[in-house]
Amino acid sequence: MKVFRAAEAGACALLLCLAGCTVGPKYRAPSAPAALAWKENATPPPNPPNGNWKQARPNDGMLRGAWWEMYGDPELSALEQKVKVSNQTLRAAMEQYFQAREQVRVARSQYYPTLTAGPSISRTRESNNQANTVAGVTNYQYNTFSVAGQAQWEPDLWGQVRRTVEASRVNAQASAAELANVELSLRAELASDYFELRGLDTQKQLLDNTVKSYADSLKLTKIRFHGGVATESDVALAQTQLDATRAQDIDVGVARAQYEHAIATLIGVPAPEFTLPPMPLNGNPPRIPAGVPSQLLERRPDIAAAERQVDAANAQIGLAITAYYPSISLTGTGGFLSGSAGTWVQGPSEMWSLGASAVELLFDAGRRHALTQQARDAYLQQVANYRQTVLSAFQDVEDNLAALRILDQEAAAQAEAVQDAQRSLTISTRQYKGGVATYLQVLTAQTAQLTSERSQADITARQFVASVQLIRALGGGWNTSQLPKL
Repeated sequence: MKVFRAAEAGACALLLCLAGCTVGPKYRAPSAPAALAWKENATPPPNPPNGNWKQARPNDGMLRGAWWEMYGDPELSALEQKVKVSNQTLRAAMEQYFQAREQVRVARSQYYPTLTAGPSISRTRESNNQANTVAGVTNYQYNTFSVAGQAQWEPDLWGQVRRTVEASRVNAQASAAELANVELSLRAELASDYFELRGLDTQKQLLDNTVKSYADSLKLTKIRFHGGVATESDVALAQTQLDATRAQDIDVGVARAQYEHAIATLIGVPAPEFTLPPMPLNGNPPRIPAGVPSQLLERRPDIAAAERQVDAANAQIGLAITAYYPSISLTGTGGFLSGSAGTWVQGPSEMWSLGASAVELLFDAGRRHALTQQARDAYLQQVANYRQTVLSAFQDVEDNLAALRILDQEAAAQAEAVQDAQRSLTISTRQYKGGVATYLQVLTAQTAQLTSERSQADITARQFVASVQLIRALGGGWNTSQLPKL
């Protein structure tokens, strides 16, 4: 008896030791390319007029929370609040994350045994012609009353369940990061569309005012023609200029309607039921704190999702390696069995059984080896994807830093062009009224002024859009601390 108990204790100890064994490589986050500083922040531009570009410092404040509020536009803020509530693309991504989160619970359930229990009642008639029929006994019939429970458990000796849980957990975290990335992209798209629309409102206002000005010029030219001062060709040129500008004024409505419809879709409203009143784009975009490149790995949800997928691929290697080890299963059954309902649940009716089995695969023609190598290849693929995501993220930031810097310079040059065009128009108009210049010179100056003012409005809208895209490239205030622990 003592020998048996000692052997039993030793077996239990061995099982406990084996239960802590997890085969496969331990995960380490892969290295990623990085830079010490942003190239576009190395030398600040001279006196940026709009103040939306600045040199990064290690202690720069990072984007946080509702980044769209930096623009100080109540209409934009109200629209952004509707994205999380009504956008169906975001809702689909959210449900996908919920599925991944529940998969973690499914995987963890394998740590525990499965238990089943239930009663059964049967009536049986034996065959008179079977081999073990008793002579003289015919039509033998009997009842069976049973209530039993069964437990089955596969101990996680090699870490198969632990690897499954690990893969499910990091996949859920990757899904959470992808959800954050979808939300960031949708919000950035909404802000970009909004500023594009407001830029068109600015051009619409400019063209409306220009149409009124050209109408006044046409009226003046007709008066001068009837007075014998101007020619009929001057009137024709003034009329042509007015009609062409009216056509441009109408054409702006096409793009504006499309942006308005896009915004309606983003906030989950049918396009026919949504309208944004015109409001020209005023002011300048805010300063965007770029921080330092090393922070980007923690701030971009797409980078976090790619890194979590690397971790999941690493867990799959360990899962593939567990196939080399034996599969061990423990089972137990207990309950009551009787041929009479009166003695169903009594001591003599008790029955139970315990069992264990171990199965080792001896030959599979290289299948396990191939699956393990496949898992290693998938891991290296995810590492490459992760590093490429990091490189693309650095490119996104540099692209938009460059765009803001260059647009600042372009805006300063365009502001001078507008002033020059206005001065040229004033001179040409004065000379025309004095009979020194032809109306063609006035028309040329008017065209140059309108073109310059429209370019200025377009540059302003592009600055706002570039600032939004920089916020998106920097992660929009998200960081890896927001990943669920699970």
